Amino acid sequence: MSGIFLRFPEGKAKALTLSYDDGVEQDVKLIEIMNKYGLRGTFNLNSGLYAPEGTVYPNGQIHRRMTEKEVSEVYKNSGQEVAVHALTHPSLTNISVPMVINEIIEDRKNLEKQFGQIVRGMAYPYGTFNDEVVKALKNCGIAYARTVISTNDFRIPKDWLRLTATCHHNSPELMKLANSFIEDEVADQPYLFYLWGHSYEFESDDNWNVIEDFAKYVENNKEVWYATNIEIYDYIEAFNKLIFSVDGARVQNPSSKKLWFKHSSGKLVEIEAGETVEVMDR
Repeated sequence: MSGIFLRFPEGKAKALTLSYDDGVEQDVKLIEIMNKYGLRGTFNLNSGLYAPEGTVYPNGQIHRRMTEKEVSEVYKNSGQEVAVHALTHPSLTNISVPMVINEIIEDRKNLEKQFGQIVRGMAYPYGTFNDEVVKALKNCGIAYARTVISTNDFRIPKDWLRLTATCHHNSPELMKLANSFIEDEVADQPYLFYLWGHSYEFESDDNWNVIEDFAKYVENNKEVWYATNIEIYDYIEAFNKLIFSVDGARVQNPSSKKLWFKHSSGKLVEIEAGETVEVMDR
């Protein structure tokens, strides 16, 4: 079969997403910046650690978790995804498998009830995981789980339960990577820029300009799909389920999503949900 290369919605060769943890007050400002520049991403929440209603933090405290009511108000109509970060933010490699399962299931159950949607994503607390933890996540219905490993590239994930990122927002390579992401011409394999961090770090480091400058640079680019983590996961999984004839001339899309790919001949192929199309003349 000839080469087949993933393309994102509308045939775009690049996708960008963010991932931020803990459900802290600074997420409000981060979401304002993201919405201003059209960026999308995922916020990973610990539903067992919401601040009590009426909490007043002492002056100078940086890590300020929101109350359950505030969390609902901030994320519900934000256009962003919410995901699991474990119920009480333990290091999952330091607790038993039954405790891991309880941390994930209870957090997922709480978030699904709170937001009225199915929650399938996750970020590892402290970035810690091992094979036993990954197996437990599969049994909890988690589709992807982000690590704290940075690749400094734009690779498409192969192992979604050991999901790597392009970089943390404090990486000295951030804007160099952003420049490559925007300016490089994609030949075959598509690009995914995956940025992660904690929004309270912008306050503690007094560098909100870092995310604002990044957002301003990558915004409104016609070659980029701005999406949440789960949207990218679902799209790529649907692409991976395309069914090709033996000679590669015909393809069937069994999914419920409209998909695009680039053929090695240079042809951009668009295939509707449930459709079978001819890729090339026989």
